[in-house]
Amino acid sequence: MQLELRAVKSAFRTTCRARRAAMVHPDAGKRLAATLMAKLPPPPSAVIGGFWPIDNEIDVRVLLEMLHARGHPLALPETPARGESLIFRAWWPGDELVAGRFGTWHPTGPILQPDFILVPLLAFDRAGNRLGYGAGYYDRTLSALAEAYHLGCGYAAQEVPAVPAGPHDRKLHAVATEAGVVKIGKQDEV
Repeated sequence: MQLELRAVKSAFRTTCRARRAAMVHPDAGKRLAATLMAKLPPPPSAVIGGFWPIDNEIDVRVLLEMLHARGHPLALPETPARGESLIFRAWWPGDELVAGRFGTWHPTGPILQPDFILVPLLAFDRAGNRLGYGAGYYDRTLSALAEAYHLGCGYAAQEVPAVPAGPHDRKLHAVATEAGVVKIGKQDEV
């Protein structure tokens, strides 16, 4: 059964990557930031675990700068060896980043534990499932940081009727897109 699920997810990833490449829009990240700050802003002083966008991911850098301006401590993930959770390191706009595993970029600052985590994705559904890249880094991290708020970030068109999910896949609390915020378990966007 597990091998079958892996095969289904792998094929779905290929499809979703190709679809996402066609969704890229230069203003989408700005619209996501404005929507999130109006409809679901993080609690004051929450430590934000962000990400540096790669591979046609929605650009959350405008959002990170807005959150920094509100006084939120920011952290970006370092990707460690396979099988481990992400390591979030303090980051301030303008800090130099170093190359990491799988084409990622991360700061070299001190380690922080986020209260509010921005999660990249290839696809999501209204049940809170997300399709990632397949190495399990975010699932392990979200499991370890279960008390944190887990916010998926992507394009509205990345929503699918159902994401194939297994017992180790962690659910999101909500998903922010350029078109709105989808609260998991709700039929309408907020």
